[in-house]
Amino acid sequence: MNKRTRAAAFGVKAALAAGLGSLAYPLFFRHWCLTWGARPDEVSRKLPGDELLADAGIVSTRVITINAPPAAIWPWLVQMGSGRGGVYTYDWIENLFGLNMHSARRILPQYQDIKVGDELPLGPGRPAMQVAVCDPERTLTIRFADGNWVWIFALVAEDEQTRLISRNRIATPGAPPPVRLFNLLVMEPGSLIMERKMLLGIKQRAEDLTREQVIRK
Repeated sequence: MNKRTRAAAFGVKAALAAGLGSLAYPLFFRHWCLTWGARPDEVSRKLPGDELLADAGIVSTRVITINAPPAAIWPWLVQMGSGRGGVYTYDWIENLFGLNMHSARRILPQYQDIKVGDELPLGPGRPAMQVAVCDPERTLTIRFADGNWVWIFALVAEDEQTRLISRNRIATPGAPPPVRLFNLLVMEPGSLIMERKMLLGIKQRAEDLTREQVIRK
C-alpha cells in the first residue's frame, strides 16, 4: 500500500469514527452528560428561575451531595464571579479565555451581601451575570445580560447532607446546523467537565468549612 492509499484509508477511518461518535453521543451518553449526579425527581423538579427561559434549547441539571448544611455552601455560591471568588473549576482553562478567574479557598466577606439585581462579573468584555433570585441558603438564580442563559443553584437539605443542584438553561435561537452540532458534540461534554470540577470544588470547600467549625466548637 503506497503513501497516498494509506492516507486515503486513514481519512475514511477517521470519518467513520467521527460519524459513529456523533451518533453514539446523542443516543447513549447525552442524557447522562446533561443529568450527571441527578435523580429523576431532581431533573423534573421546578426551580425558581426556570420560568425566565422556559423555552430553552439546552437544559442541564447536575447534582452533587455535600456533607454539610446549606449554610456552609451558600457563602461559596454568592461570592462567585470574575475578580471575586472565581467559579472553583479549572482556572487555567477559564483564563485561557481571559476571564480572570481565581478560585478562592476562603470565604470573602466583602462579597457575601448580595441581592436581586446585583451583577456577578463573568470576565472582561463578557456579558454580566445578574442576580434574578436570591433566597439565602435555598436558591441563587443568575441571568446573563443577553437573556440567553439562566443558571440556577438550589440547595436541598436531606438529613445531615445537602443536595446542590446546578441547572443551566440555554437558548439556541436559530442556530445553523454546524453550530448546533458543535454545541452537541463539543460544548455539552465540555460543560460537564468544567461543571463537575466546580461542584466537586464547592463540595470540598463546604465540607472543609464544616469540619473547621466543628473543631472550633
